[in-house]
Order: sequence, then C-alpha cells, then structure tokens
Amino acid sequence: METSQRIGRSRPLATTAMHGRVDAMKARGENVIDFSIAISHFQAPDSVLQAVRDGLELPALHYTTVGGDAAIRARLAAKVVNENGIAASADEIIVTNGAKQALYQALYVMADPGDAVIIFKPHWPAYVATCRLLGLEPVLVDLPGAITDELLDSLPPAKILIINNPHNPTGAVLSADEADRIAAWLKRTGTRAIVDESYEKLIFEGTHISLAARPDWQDIGIVTIYSASQSYAMMGWRAGFAVAPAALVTAMETLQGPITAAAPMLMQLALAAAFESGEPSAMLSEYRQRRDLVLDLVQGLPWLRMHCPASGPYLWGDISALTMDTTQFAEQLLSECGVALMPGEALGMPGYIRIGYISDDIFTLRRGVKAIIRFGNERYQALS
Repeated sequence: METSQRIGRSRPLATTAMHGRVDAMKARGENVIDFSIAISHFQAPDSVLQAVRDGLELPALHYTTVGGDAAIRARLAAKVVNENGIAASADEIIVTNGAKQALYQALYVMADPGDAVIIFKPHWPAYVATCRLLGLEPVLVDLPGAITDELLDSLPPAKILIINNPHNPTGAVLSADEADRIAAWLKRTGTRAIVDESYEKLIFEGTHISLAARPDWQDIGIVTIYSASQSYAMMGWRAGFAVAPAALVTAMETLQGPITAAAPMLMQLALAAAFESGEPSAMLSEYRQRRDLVLDLVQGLPWLRMHCPASGPYLWGDISALTMDTTQFAEQLLSECGVALMPGEALGMPGYIRIGYISDDIFTLRRGVKAIIRFGNERYQALS
C-alpha cells in the first residue's frame, strides 16, 4: 500500500531497530547477548510496585486532564523544585508517555519546518530522527571536551539547542560553569533549549546540575525532560514528564490531546512514586562495578580506546584504529559472535561503538565483552 512522502523519507531508529533484530533472533532460539541498548537487570523500586498495587485497588482509574492528574503534577513539581532547583509550578509540568513523546511535542510547539536545531554529536538518535519527522533542520556539532564561550559563539544561528545532560553515550556531565555559559549564550542569541536529563540519577563522578536551575528559566525558554526509564529501571513503563513555561505546556497539551490524551493514570502513579523513591544507590553501585569490570577487561587493547564515563549506562569506545565502518563491525560481530552493540554511525560518529553494560548477569557481561575482544583482536592482527 502507498504511504505518504513524509514517512517515506523517514527511517526507523537504529537503536530500536537493532534491539528488534536481537529480539527476533532470540525468539528463533538463537543465543544472543544484547549490548545495543541499556535495559536494566534491576526491577522498578518497591514503592513503584506498591503504588501500582494501590492504584489497582481504587474504585476506578479515570481519564485525567491531558497534561496529567493535578496531584501528580504537583508532586512532580515538588521534585524538580527540591532536587533540581527548578522553580516550577504544577501548570509547568506535563506528563508524557516516556521521554520521546516529550521531545516530539516540545520540538513541535517550539519550532516550524525549516528551523535549525543544534545537536551535539555523538547523539541519541531520536534527536535527529524527530527533527526530520517534523521537517526541522538538525545541525550536528562535535561535542567538545568542555563548553566554552568560544565554542558557543561559533555555533550557527538556530531556533533550538538540544542538550543531553548527563550525556548519552559519552557519560559527560555539565559543570556549573558550563551551564552558566550556555544560559548566558541562550539569552544573548534568543535561542531556546531542550534539555534531556533522563540520566540524572546515574552519576558516578561529579554532581548533576539542571540548566533550568535559575530564576529566569522561563524567560530564556528552557524545556527540561525527565524519564523514569534509566534512573529507576523502568524501561518498559514508558513514563516521563517535561518541565516547561506554562504557555509551552499548554501548547504541548494541545498536541498531545488528539494523539494519546493523558498518560494512563496507573503509569502516572508509578511515575510520581519513582521520583519520590530517593536515590537508586544500590543500582548505581552495581552499575559502577560493571563499568569498571568492562574497563579492566579492555585495558591496553591497541585497537580500542575507552574512557571512564562520569555517568550513564553506556561505554563509548574509539575503534578507529581498526575500522571507520563500525556498522560493518557491528553486523559481523552479531552474525559471527552473537553479540549486538550499537555502531557509532547510528549516533553520528563513525569509528566508535557503544556498549550498554547493565543488562543480564555478570557472567553474560564478561562473556560478551570477551567475545568483542577476541573479534577485535583477530581483525587487528589481520591488519598488522
């Protein structure tokens, strides 16, 4: 059947496409280790599970207003005030079906077709894909080691700057000085910002600082996106929310209404319970151990450079000494070794690979990483 030209110009997300392939291979009985995305082996917090149980005991779970139940929005506003230093009220909160919906709606209401959106690379693929779906022009800029005034002043004119803090896949975390420089640049240029803080709870070193933690965040035009998926091991719950100036929230509600209406009330209860459950210290401690295990295993390899990330569920490795075609590397690794990872091309950076190290057990993690090492060593020896 014929489809629209608009969707014909679009392609599935590389991340979800690879994960889908792995699931299909597993359904056929194939033994595959999946490092292509980050799916936690942890369960959602006990308080979340209890909130769902309690919700199921209610007389009814009614439709809520599109932006979310008033009490839930108030609880989420209290979270960002107390934890993130963002002076937001309940009418500046919108509950969404995951971070992707919040991103789509924010871009839709903040920009028009043809407008430029600056995205640092490597990048989460959904940033670029969503811009293209909406007819926006993604402008890709190399992520620097540090955000400086010189870098910001060299950026081309754009309607929106997308910031991922903490960053997927490098694990970089903005410093207070960097956040101040970005905010000052936004004010000078009139550029607005969408800040994805989905990994805010997965900090190994340093402190997470929200860009919107300043009294004039509404005037600057900052939208901040949160997700329970990674911070609370709730990948399949599709629970997220955004903090935005009230006028933008109203506009996002206008878009969300005919698409999905409100997020399910049961998920709203789970979302609020997650963000009130405290720091996921046990989960973070085990992630740190896994991160360090992988770094120890790959240390000294002549074809792989992998730095120690300050945050996040991913490891980002430079294999340009081996190949710049990491798509082919990933395809051959999957077919020959049964290990899936994400090639750098999917994130805007050929020559790199991304490993999601938080799923399965330690034995499987070790086995998968050793398979990658053997595979890379064989190819490096063939080049020598």
